[in-house]
Amino acid sequence: MKPPAFFDVEERLARLSGLGDQLAAFSRTVDFETLRSDLDKALAYADGSKGGRPPFDPVLMFKILVIQTLNNLSDERTEYLINDRLSFMRFLGLGLSDRVPDAKTVWLFRERLTQGGAIEKLFERFDAILRTAGYLPMSGQIVDATLVAAPKQRNTNAEKADIREGRIPQDWQDKPSKLSHKDRHARWTLKFTKAKRQDDGTIPATDLAIPFFGYKSHISIDRKFRLIRKWKATDAAASDGARLREGLLDKTNTASTVWADTAYRSKANEDFMDKQGFVSKVHRKKPHLKPMPRHIQRSNAGKSIIRSRVEHVFADQKSQTGLFVRTVGITRATMRIGLANIVYNMRRFLFLERISAAA
Repeated sequence: MKPPAFFDVEERLARLSGLGDQLAAFSRTVDFETLRSDLDKALAYADGSKGGRPPFDPVLMFKILVIQTLNNLSDERTEYLINDRLSFMRFLGLGLSDRVPDAKTVWLFRERLTQGGAIEKLFERFDAILRTAGYLPMSGQIVDATLVAAPKQRNTNAEKADIREGRIPQDWQDKPSKLSHKDRHARWTLKFTKAKRQDDGTIPATDLAIPFFGYKSHISIDRKFRLIRKWKATDAAASDGARLREGLLDKTNTASTVWADTAYRSKANEDFMDKQGFVSKVHRKKPHLKPMPRHIQRSNAGKSIIRSRVEHVFADQKSQTGLFVRTVGITRATMRIGLANIVYNMRRFLFLERISAAA
């Protein structure tokens, strides 16, 4: 086998581009340099006057987080694949002889951004890029939430009671190693799903309730471009409806209509939207122990056609990027969910730009 030459690598990269390398499209479309100022502020690295090995470039490191999120990779797997894949190296601007950040370096970089609360600023910065490109929030907005799984905890009943009360169990206080692996913010909830048709063709009258542990991602997308404009991360047991009044609605949308399912229908929410100038298109609930009136059925069916678009966002995040919280605590879960939202918007931006260019 002949030794690889420079032009052999270039030819292989050109072929990868021809086969549809998504990362190459990211490099052409997304200006990651615009994130540098926010990254520098959050990281607050020393000026290097005291010596030591200089840190890796912040934009390069953030692009590694994008790779991780796109492919649902652990830090160790990320290190291996950057060394292994030419497409990853090209996206990061690394040559075959360049030093690659190891798994610990990736963890420390993400942790520093997490503790600096940088993800909200980075999301807002990229949202500004979208607006500058002409993708303003238009035609109203759709609000919904989805459950995000986290590793299940094995705790005693007494430990669970302490966690619910916001206390650290006594047995954990003298064991910092154990405490660091215990997630005291994720919660159990019930996930309801439609009962499946039985062998005799009948469908049970009640839905299935499945226990679920983790967090919840709340988002608001604009109806026109289906980009995420507002978001919030909570534990899995948090109420969907209450989040509507906690900054989840985008006042910059060119239209005032708000679509959401029945979980968001409450007097408090309706009063809030009315005072804030929003027009409610929230689904109406079925009357207790009474059949649903036909006119409400028709109204809800019309709203569902529009509201269902938000489900495509969650489906994309879970099927394409495998949205899952591997970390411990709400702060790190917020970072994970925020990254997933930024990467979704980047992928959506690529799609919109491709459609625009073809028109």
